[in-house]
Amino acid sequence: MEIGIYTFGDLGPNPLTGKTISASQRLREVIELGKLADEAGLDIFGVGEHHRLDYTISSPAVVLSAVAQATKRIKLTSATTVLSTLDPVRLFEDFATLDQISNGRAEIIAGRGAFVESFPLFGYDLHDYDALFEENIKLLQQLNSEEIVTWEGKFRPILANAMISPRPVQEKLPIWIGVGGSTESAIRAGRLGTGLVLAILGGNPMHFKPLVDLYLRVGADVGHARDSLQVGVTGHTYIAKETQQAKDEFYPYYSNYWSYVNKQRGTETRMTRSDFEHMVSPETALFVGSPQQIIEKILYQYELFGHQRFIAQIDIGGQSISEVAKGIELLATEVAPVVRRETNK
Repeated sequence: MEIGIYTFGDLGPNPLTGKTISASQRLREVIELGKLADEAGLDIFGVGEHHRLDYTISSPAVVLSAVAQATKRIKLTSATTVLSTLDPVRLFEDFATLDQISNGRAEIIAGRGAFVESFPLFGYDLHDYDALFEENIKLLQQLNSEEIVTWEGKFRPILANAMISPRPVQEKLPIWIGVGGSTESAIRAGRLGTGLVLAILGGNPMHFKPLVDLYLRVGADVGHARDSLQVGVTGHTYIAKETQQAKDEFYPYYSNYWSYVNKQRGTETRMTRSDFEHMVSPETALFVGSPQQIIEKILYQYELFGHQRFIAQIDIGGQSISEVAKGIELLATEVAPVVRRETNK
């Protein structure tokens, strides 16, 4: 199994100090996290896309190009690209450029986005939310396959024998579709033959098994080879030497994270300690605990999904980079070797 980390570059206050770092410092830290993950031997580093002042990353390709210069081998992916409001030609050329810069390490995880600020920002109608994604993902796949493209759709100008440059170092850029629980998205990923990435942020992971089964069944029904249908799992993660230590250390950050995320969504809901204890219990999907507990949760989900990737979001809630670095080290040195060995049998 490939194991990695991702970040949204969110600008939350540190709940222990009350201080919020600058956007420039946060971006420098994102680049440093990529470097640490690469040096530790992790497989994947991802950055998300948001168009808000409380996030620092609006252009994953630009940030990942900077990370590419600080790293040697780690794969670099968006997590996710809001494809409904991006021109697929611009997106493909940006990531093909990243692929050239990184010598073949670029990937795209495309999604419809949890926030909708990009729709008015780029002049799109929210009523076209799904239709835009469907058209854009199909065009993105065509751009990935053909150097000279002729195409016609509803939402962007016609392409007539258009040269798409540069071409990636890889034969094709790996393209995944991110799914937060939507049956339609799982069906689409299977029908189009892309990878499927599950965003599992809590609850019982068993609830996501029908989505994976549906994805694999649809993919097989339309003729995609089974080994081309790849599944990834993402989730919030905090690792410490002991499980109680992990819970005690992470609670202020996780409560803080949901406090500012809920404010972004227009509510003032706060997370109590009892709420948190339930969310991190052994039977849930939240990856908080000792290395052994994280291993057990990943392997349990592997029994459910048979997935090929696990990508952890480990820098939320205003944590310092030194705190996050400890988590990267434990993930790379104590969790990853066991998971790789157990899933390679």
